[in-house]
Amino acid sequence: MAKVHITNVVVLDNPSSFFNPFQFELTFECIEGLTEDLEWKMIYVGSAESEEYDQVLDTIYVGPVPEGRHIFVFQADPPDVTRIPEQDAVGVTIVLLTCSYRGQEFVRVGYFINNDYSDPELKEMPPAKPQFDKLTRNILATKPRVTRFKINWDDTPNNGGINGDGVIDAEDTGLAVGENTESDSNVADVRINENSNSLAMEC
Repeated sequence: MAKVHITNVVVLDNPSSFFNPFQFELTFECIEGLTEDLEWKMIYVGSAESEEYDQVLDTIYVGPVPEGRHIFVFQADPPDVTRIPEQDAVGVTIVLLTCSYRGQEFVRVGYFINNDYSDPELKEMPPAKPQFDKLTRNILATKPRVTRFKINWDDTPNNGGINGDGVIDAEDTGLAVGENTESDSNVADVRINENSNSLAMEC
């Protein structure tokens, strides 16, 4: 049984300018104290065509983690635009939040992002070379795709997997989500520096 459950995610500062930091407020429950760190990653998918363009925006380590409810704000700088193919700069992409314990990923939360020009003229006739400073990033926040993986939490023989790959589920349920904006959002379907700006706190 998983010892950590993400119970709520709030997307902050959304919609936002492309160059503003990503900010997610995550709440998770730890049902048993963990002696080692949880490793959280934020990953921007630069192109649907290849994982080569995925960028890890930030990695933070939280731990040891006592039993109970915990909240932290995961903040990361925007992606390096020089690593995004020009044809994929405008339109829909994905941001992933993943969490691992002892090098084993046990959950990932994915959101669709829509990058588009707010200027009607640029929207009607997009420039050949993307103008990132004029793009608005809108994270479609209301129904993230949550995928859970079965891992070995203890110093015991491997617990085995489900369906041969350890995937427990990939559903739009079991996680409360929210955002500090009234913008409309849609369902997200999905497929990932230590100098972190994130703030962690225990409740």
